Amino acid sequence: MAVVLRLKMFGSKKKPFYRIVAMTKSTKRDGRALEELGHYDPKKGRDQVALDRERVEYWLQNGAKPSETVKSIIRRLEI
Repeated sequence: MAVVLRLKMFGSKKKPFYRIVAMTKSTKRDGRALEELGHYDPKKGRDQVALDRERVEYWLQNGAKPSETVKSIIRRLEI
């Protein structure tokens, strides 16, 4: 079971809001997540990111691969 850290979309048209989640690779974008790790609001700027750093580190140490967007968010927050 390959696990990825990626964004799960919420919000409405022209007002996106994302949750950062751990999912199996074959799960659909808005499907069931294994765990919710934080949220990201692109409309409110770079400061509107919240992550549970301990859980992100746990998933990365156990082989989870972040998507490109989540990787850039993690890099920006210096985890």
